[in-house]
Amino acid sequence: MILDRVFSRRSEKKEKASEKPVRSIAKAISWRIIGTLDTILVSWFLTGEIKTALAIGTVEVITKMLLYFGHERIWNKINFGKG
Repeated sequence: MILDRVFSRRSEKKEKASEKPVRSIAKAISWRIIGTLDTILVSWFLTGEIKTALAIGTVEVITKMLLYFGHERIWNKINFGKG
């Protein structure tokens, strides 16, 4: 009985401490929208060409979203800073 309570509390803490992949995907998308708009604006400012800025932003959004998702999943497995 006591062991059941201990183990159920541990699994509850573990569930609360980790994120599900769908949450990481949502965070990646929202952050990439902000990041891509920034990249497009900086690229436009530096090149003076909106077409080039949009091309850079298009490539950047895909690669960085994948990198961010992987980064989040790795950090989710690390206990550093969790409760």
